[in-house]
Amino acid sequence: MAVEEALGQLGERGFLTGFEKILSWARKYSLWPLPFGTACCAIEFMAAVGTHYDISRYGWEVVRFSPRQADLMIVAGTVNYKIAPALMTVYEQMLEPKWVIAMGACATCGGFYNNYSVVQGVDRIIPVDAYVPGCPPKPEALIDGIFLIKDMIEKGTKRARDAWEKGGRR
Repeated sequence: MAVEEALGQLGERGFLTGFEKILSWARKYSLWPLPFGTACCAIEFMAAVGTHYDISRYGWEVVRFSPRQADLMIVAGTVNYKIAPALMTVYEQMLEPKWVIAMGACATCGGFYNNYSVVQGVDRIIPVDAYVPGCPPKPEALIDGIFLIKDMIEKGTKRARDAWEKGGRR
């Protein structure tokens, strides 16, 4: 009864939700991933995009290799200090809002490369919103990580970038 009254008052003039909720709904079903693959985790990413796992059925099918057209960076593999400036440049060229997934042990914590040349976790150079564990993680784990990002968008959870800019880890 109350819903019918509200619909009657609105007529054809408006929606029953806010603009931010509509925008969040659209964003969570249209993530455009940008893979930054440097090692075996990138192969697992390719498996997730392939026909068997097929992330396109969730609306994340448009894999972009241009940072200006992507809103989800997936760092897959080992990042050393020589490639770190390129990773930071690509991240900074992405438009807002943007999210980052660190995929695999090497991207999250350096993995078994505990030496001077490997970045011991990409969260030391860019903000990371979700971590996908494993060496290399299975495509199901990556899909689970993307679902985590989708839930963050839906609920309006603060991104790692928000804390990063307010005196975070940089």
